[in-house]
Amino acid sequence: MAKTKPLIMFSFLVFLFASFAAVAGSVQCVQEKKVLSFQEWQWKQKNHTSSYCLSQKSRWENGATILEMKHKDSCSRKIIDWNKKLQKILVLDNFRVQSLQSRVKKLVHGNNEEDSRESPIPLISGVKLQTLNYIVTVELGGRNMTVIVDTGSDLTWVQCQPCRLCYNQQDPIFNPSISASYQTILCNSSTCQSLQSATGNTGVCGSNPPTCNYLVNYGDGSYTRGDLGIEKLNLGKVFVSKFIFGCGRNNKGLFGGASGLMGLGRSDLSLISQTSAIFGGVFSYCLPNTAADASGSLVFGGNSSVYKNTTPISYTRMVFNPQLPTFYFLNLTGISIGGVALQAAGFDQGVVLIDSGTVISRLPPPIYRALKAEFLKQFSEFPSSPPFSILDTCFDLSAYQEVDIPTIKLHFEGNAELNVDVTGILYFVKTDASQVCLALASLNFEDEIPIIGNYQQRNIRVVYDNVESKLGFAAEACSFD
Repeated sequence: MAKTKPLIMFSFLVFLFASFAAVAGSVQCVQEKKVLSFQEWQWKQKNHTSSYCLSQKSRWENGATILEMKHKDSCSRKIIDWNKKLQKILVLDNFRVQSLQSRVKKLVHGNNEEDSRESPIPLISGVKLQTLNYIVTVELGGRNMTVIVDTGSDLTWVQCQPCRLCYNQQDPIFNPSISASYQTILCNSSTCQSLQSATGNTGVCGSNPPTCNYLVNYGDGSYTRGDLGIEKLNLGKVFVSKFIFGCGRNNKGLFGGASGLMGLGRSDLSLISQTSAIFGGVFSYCLPNTAADASGSLVFGGNSSVYKNTTPISYTRMVFNPQLPTFYFLNLTGISIGGVALQAAGFDQGVVLIDSGTVISRLPPPIYRALKAEFLKQFSEFPSSPPFSILDTCFDLSAYQEVDIPTIKLHFEGNAELNVDVTGILYFVKTDASQVCLALASLNFEDEIPIIGNYQQRNIRVVYDNVESKLGFAAEACSFD
């Protein structure tokens, strides 16, 4: 019997080790999933018809200007058919990305075709404004203007009187003729010449006087055309006395009732560059969902004490591309699903564009295939549902009140991490949850630029530091208050 004791002891140790491993595995599984409750989803709330967003709030705190940010769909005066709305967003988002990829290819590989000012030319910025979802209110020339926020655009513009062709907007149209502080810009100025890098089109001369005329063409046929001007801009309690912007006299497109667009890109004419002496080239945002009472914030200035992040900010360097100098690029080094690191080709050349205007993130085909396979492996207990539009990994969750979802983490150079919020993992094509899809999509071709869209940036504090050339992520429950 004495000879059997070591064997018994060994077996006992093996049992303990196996039990510990099983417990550890179950703990890891719990840690690597998030609970999504359908009761809290935005379309469960009642339709609303208020004009609550016409005058959003702002404040000055510890050297930073903080503007309240809303999703434009939460500000609609119309009764929203969410089934149609959720499906239409995907269709329009696909148009935006196709046009964006087309513009990138032309900039990188060149375009031998003659430039035609009467034909739709995709811009360096976002190309489908109906999918640029987030808005803020600023004061231009003493008047409130609700504008779409876009990190992929550079020129800020609003509709102006007299307007030859204007779309319907909620705010009164800006009239420079009754503003004592408005000034025109001449076409022979260096400012007019800088339009090429900001818009993709050179400035042209108007007549009597020879003012600088700008043109921005979008890939879907939308456009804005008008005069380049100077006006006083009020961001909270911070005044920019000579802000350069586009005064749009001829505008066409689905701009969601906004007065215009705020360009947060990297060219000299962007809002960030024009206010760099005030805010140091630093801005950040926290993007809310579309619920009527949901709000986020757009912060100008680098004082992190005004953030409400619940995790430390992890930074990665911005990647400068001389052929695409106004975009924000990052090095994506990996993705993990439920704690499992993906093994896929493409991470060694993982430059991605981060964009506030694109909705659904687009990944290179090899990476998306690996992501889809791992997600299906960990989400296999739920019935499947037909694909819709750009989303091909869908489920029927109509029998559930809540589900446990595998976590999705994006890893960047320098050990920075974007831990996708639970509201940014699944996309509801149908409000009864009978068609719910993984909110990520594949690029059509491997040579296209991957994009981190705004859906995966929800409830994340995203910090852009243009002086240090770095970008940071931290978890934050978005709220202006």
